[in-house]
Amino acid sequence: MHVDTLITNGTLVTVNPDFDIIENGVIGIREGRIVHIGEENSIPLEAGEIRNAQGAIVLPGLVNTHTHLPMSLFRGLADDLPLMTWLNEHMFPAEAAHVAPDSVRAGTLLSCAELLLSGTTTCCDGYFFEDVVAQAVLEAGMRAVLGQGVIDFPAPGVPDPRDNVAHAVRFMEKWQNRSPLITPSIFCHSPYTCSADTIQKAKAAAEAKGSLFQIHAAETQTELVQIQEAHGASSIGYLNRLGVLNARTLLVHTIWVNAEDIALIARQNAPVSVTTESEMKLASGIAPISAFLTAGITVGLGTDGCASNNNQDMFQEMDMTAKLHKAHLLDPTVLNAESVLRLATLGGAAALGMADSIGSLEVGKQADLILIDTRQPHLTPMYSPVSHVVYAAKGADVREVMVAGKWRVKNGKLVDLDVEDILKRASAWGRVIARGKS
Repeated sequence: MHVDTLITNGTLVTVNPDFDIIENGVIGIREGRIVHIGEENSIPLEAGEIRNAQGAIVLPGLVNTHTHLPMSLFRGLADDLPLMTWLNEHMFPAEAAHVAPDSVRAGTLLSCAELLLSGTTTCCDGYFFEDVVAQAVLEAGMRAVLGQGVIDFPAPGVPDPRDNVAHAVRFMEKWQNRSPLITPSIFCHSPYTCSADTIQKAKAAAEAKGSLFQIHAAETQTELVQIQEAHGASSIGYLNRLGVLNARTLLVHTIWVNAEDIALIARQNAPVSVTTESEMKLASGIAPISAFLTAGITVGLGTDGCASNNNQDMFQEMDMTAKLHKAHLLDPTVLNAESVLRLATLGGAAALGMADSIGSLEVGKQADLILIDTRQPHLTPMYSPVSHVVYAAKGADVREVMVAGKWRVKNGKLVDLDVEDILKRASAWGRVIARGKS
């Protein structure tokens, strides 16, 4: 069998249904897909390129199910504040003053560089000027679900909120089937910033295109009280009453939920994205991931945007998620390493409706994968590669990254992006934003 690329001498953590781990494994890749996976010399292969993994852990690329890529420019701008104060007094004014096509491009490329270098190959984004985001993501060579933001007041790129859904539809039409790496979507900000009419129209538009519909939901106790007072239901109950919950509605955060809400989410087959570190930093609460999984709900992990995290390192997200829930439930067996790694790979892929093509190392799937350099003091010795990935590895340990069969990171360096130029432009925008803040 001839392959384009052959990766040898790796410890393969497949995240397949049996969670097979193959020591001294090989992966054959042809035309962007995995065509062979197995032990060394399992079958004779001829390759255009042979990449010796040198004992590295080989993983499916990590899937970040919720972020706001351009907001990397607001990293550290307004920390240690409650969500509503952070949003209304800092983020919304900063966005109104500084979010424009040039800044969105600079922030998106900065985020793509950070994500790729730390092992994320697929992300799910929601923001404004999403057409600019899509162009930058495509240039970076990442895989992404990209949602044009919808909100019921004047927003960057959409000065008239009456055009918010129509603008999102135009974005989807432009990017649908334009690139296999880009999947367009609609992102409604929340039940408290979007009316019932807007939410239903946006969901209907997404459904008409077979696209994912994203919405922040049940994020804070303040939101819960506000929705209950306005609509006589919880946030999840309200969205269910609007008829927008199904397998193509990604519920982001989903912290303030009760048993009835969890049963509703499970019954409607809606996936959930949990952003542990952002939720901790904003003191929003702790999403009941274990209860979600017990109910059969599809769960993925995300980082949220850099303005509320302040990084997009999915290794750190895995580590914190596992430990937080053990401490919160006083049970060290909760969310073991294997289950958390699944959340960051195949679970995230399933939440985005992409589990058939990414999220695990299996024949027929896209060759989205990463290599983790284990020749480091903090990764020696290694008894369990899965434990190492969740509790010891860092994004900086990622040495190689491949998306759709193409190397995007080699020897710890980006192949397609000029990091120095990206940092220069982002720093320039940072100075502009800082002047505006003062």
